[in-house]
This record gives sequence, structure tokens and C-alpha cells, in this order.
Amino acid sequence: MYVIRLADGTLRVPQSLTSEDGRLIGNAYVELEPGDPDYERWLPESLTQEELAERKERWAAENDELEREFLAFKAQQEGA
Repeated sequence: MYVIRLADGTLRVPQSLTSEDGRLIGNAYVELEPGDPDYERWLPESLTQEELAERKERWAAENDELEREFLAFKAQQEGA
């Protein structure tokens, strides 16, 4: 999950909720506005929605080699 910077400057920061024994209950985004105490900490990591879309498109386009390597590794593990 990524920190997303909206056009109005609001940051959507991923947050996970876990039970007392450490089990994942759920993932969500928390919105932070400029002036929030944690805003400056998350700002450098944030991506605009357009930057996030570009990353996803690039990942899909450049993923072929990585996928081939993974499938070869998986086949090797299954054959061992």
C-alpha cells in the first residue's frame, strides 16, 4: 500500500488493524491534512494518484521477466 497525496494536499496513509494476538483484522487508509502532527513525516513518501497509476502500469509492462523467473523457480522447487 502506498501513501497517496490528493489534489487538495490531503494524504491517505495506509494503516493496519491487528488483534491482540497479532492477527490481521483489516487494512484501511487514514486521511491526514496539512497541519496534522504526522503529516510532514509521511509527505516525502507520498505519490499523487497519477504517479501511482503510472507505477502500476509500468509494473505490469515490465513484469514479464520477473514472472518468468518466478515460474522457473516455482517449477524447480516443485521438482526437487
